[in-house]
Amino acid sequence: MAFSTTVSQRKHIKRKAPRGFLKRVFKRQKPHLRLETSGDLLVHLNCLLFVHRLAEETRMNAFENKCGVIKKEHVQAAAKKLKEYGKI
Repeated sequence: MAFSTTVSQRKHIKRKAPRGFLKRVFKRQKPHLRLETSGDLLVHLNCLLFVHRLAEETRMNAFENKCGVIKKEHVQAAAKKLKEYGKI
């Protein structure tokens, strides 16, 4: 088996949402807000989906500009584009 196809067993991937952190942030920002039991997980999922969509749009902007490296300008243009389409 080639070296590039092997996966190290030592690396631990965190697969849980930072629930305590999210709840603490909600309480600090909006103490009167009452969330459902899994409301923080929905907020976390929404954040992940947004970051994924922003990354895809940024990659497409860099590709259109024939640039191999994603720069700050590409991210800003992608965020502006998503905001115009009402996806933010």
